[in-house]
Amino acid sequence: MQIPFEPQLFGYNINIHLVLEYLAFFVAFRYYVYLRRKSTDVISSNNRLSIILGAALGALIGSRLVGFLENPLIEFSQKTLIQLLNTKTIMGGLFGGLLGVEFAKKRLGETRSSGDLFTLPIILGIFIGRIGCFLSGVNEFTFGKETTSFIGMDLGDGLLRHPTPLYELVFLIILFFSLKHIKNNSTLKNGELFKWFMILYFTFRFFIEFLKPNVFYVLGLSTIQILCIICLLYYRTTIINLKPSLGAR
Repeated sequence: MQIPFEPQLFGYNINIHLVLEYLAFFVAFRYYVYLRRKSTDVISSNNRLSIILGAALGALIGSRLVGFLENPLIEFSQKTLIQLLNTKTIMGGLFGGLLGVEFAKKRLGETRSSGDLFTLPIILGIFIGRIGCFLSGVNEFTFGKETTSFIGMDLGDGLLRHPTPLYELVFLIILFFSLKHIKNNSTLKNGELFKWFMILYFTFRFFIEFLKPNVFYVLGLSTIQILCIICLLYYRTTIINLKPSLGAR
């Protein structure tokens, strides 16, 4: 299979990344619905819906804003404006969604944590989306720097590069089953599973960014890395006190 992978249907090239992106949203939501039916949700249906809407709006704004900040010095034109409107990043979506949830909960007066039910579906959705990133090769700005390592791959430009989406796929598999094991075999406080996910995923993304050819830096760090630091500072109290009980339920 050649990368970028561009299948054809009725003579038209299919944007495999876009297809898998929509599939990721669909599968992740259906998995969330499945988990909610199997569990006792401490948050009412009306409040849960408002929280989901808050998360969606925050994710939409955050993903576009951070996507723009990855290259804020771009020259504005009709072409680049369209590119900016289509530019988004999961990291901005996650943190923006987090802020959207907190805003919605404050408006509702909801004090109970709401993230645990979303945790595993989010990981599954990111996993499916990253498959699309990998298959898109250099058509999506998720590829890695050039490398002479034996794991380097030609992602469509004739150069051997770090296949960073593949690295992330491996990490997401480990993260999914690790958090699922902790959820099933540990006594966790409400909301702690989601915090584990955010802390571990943003830490991973901070380090993997060093393998990507970013174009804009502040103090030697990319926009994504700065966002990772902000997120970890947001959870600083949790990180300091993160001592989950690993005893059986």
